Amino acid sequence: MTSVKTPSSNEIAYDVKDLSLADEGRRRTEWAESFMPVLRQIRERFAKERPLEGRKLSACLHVTTETANLAVTLKAGGADVALCASNPLSTQDDVAAHLARDHGIKVFAIKGEDHESYYSHIRECLAHRPDITMDDGADLVGAMHMIALKRLDDLEPAVRTWVEGLSADERKQLLANVIGSTEETTTGVIRLRAMAEEGVLQFPVIAVNDSQTKHFFDNRYGTGQSTLDGILRATNILMAGTTVVVGGYGWCGRGFAMRARGAGADVIVTEVDPLRALEARMDGYRVMPMAEAARVGDVFVTLTGNTHVVSTEHMRLMKDGAIIANSGHFNVELELDALAKIAQGPRRVREFVDEWMLEGKRLYVLGEGRLINLAAAEGHPASVMDMSFANQALAAEHLAKHAGTFSKAVHRVPEEIDSDVARLKLAALGVEIDRLTDEQEHYLSSWDEGT
Repeated sequence: MTSVKTPSSNEIAYDVKDLSLADEGRRRTEWAESFMPVLRQIRERFAKERPLEGRKLSACLHVTTETANLAVTLKAGGADVALCASNPLSTQDDVAAHLARDHGIKVFAIKGEDHESYYSHIRECLAHRPDITMDDGADLVGAMHMIALKRLDDLEPAVRTWVEGLSADERKQLLANVIGSTEETTTGVIRLRAMAEEGVLQFPVIAVNDSQTKHFFDNRYGTGQSTLDGILRATNILMAGTTVVVGGYGWCGRGFAMRARGAGADVIVTEVDPLRALEARMDGYRVMPMAEAARVGDVFVTLTGNTHVVSTEHMRLMKDGAIIANSGHFNVELELDALAKIAQGPRRVREFVDEWMLEGKRLYVLGEGRLINLAAAEGHPASVMDMSFANQALAAEHLAKHAGTFSKAVHRVPEEIDSDVARLKLAALGVEIDRLTDEQEHYLSSWDEGT
């Protein structure tokens, strides 16, 4: 582990696994950047206009090559950036080293970090005292709100000890500084909307996840491909002829189901939403309750953002050798704590495969139940994250330009940002589209022309 304190204070400048990995991180980040033309154009403009000048920005995101390009773009815009991991297994250590050494970004992330280290890194991003935050699951914003609501007992010890050393004014100022936040995931948006409904949200949040250029593409094509990639890297199984059970048919579930079927799998979808279940059936998949699917599935993958989608009761019904993975943000989608109480294990049989013995049957849990596309693979392809992180950068700029004008609520990405990202992406792909004529615009805005 390589960590260092700044010369003039006790503030930690970075905490990464090994700074000597930076050269490889730089090469891989540059490779990803070549597939991110939209973000590159935004970075070039940011470097000229400096819309984030003087802003402190703390981000809790997956530390990948794509995120590195976002962090460099934010810095080009003038932001003082601190970055921690949003999942203990999602960090690419060479990328973290590259950002710390070559860009002077405060990075606190080590792949495989334990629970205490994970929250100590969130603490460092809080200690950065940000004006703007970016989240991938709302862990950073959640900690800030526990402080605001004086629920210190609900904070993790690594954060609570630091907060207890702050004065009342310092705690108040920590929240007062924040002009807004952005959220990348479905899971995070669910948490934030619950906070808004309870009336406890302390600052505005832009739901980047809900932008059309994010969830239509990142969730469907990014999660779809990278989840399949993670499962194959972890297990090296043949998908053709395999029965794959997809828990949830949101955009992520749709994407993964499509990719699994493309690889030759027999796909079953489980759902609680009747409309999504109907859509899955009309898309050609078998649809049934998880308790039925548990008896016939070979591979189970959850993509819901909810808890205990695969319970121990489901696990008891599974066949010998069943493989269980999660591609939702938190590992709570699998009832792993309860599994540990009733099964023997885990026994590590491959790098990201743990074997559990349950009532004489072998069950294989991938990536400790964490995001399999990041635990065992590299996450989404750069070309799809190009749009997601373009939204993040432009949303941060929007917050900075319009500070003080937003209500304390969860807001959609402005339509003009969504359209700009799509337009830039099309241009980068060399695709031209039609425009409405004056006659067509008049027709669409009038009512007097009928049959």
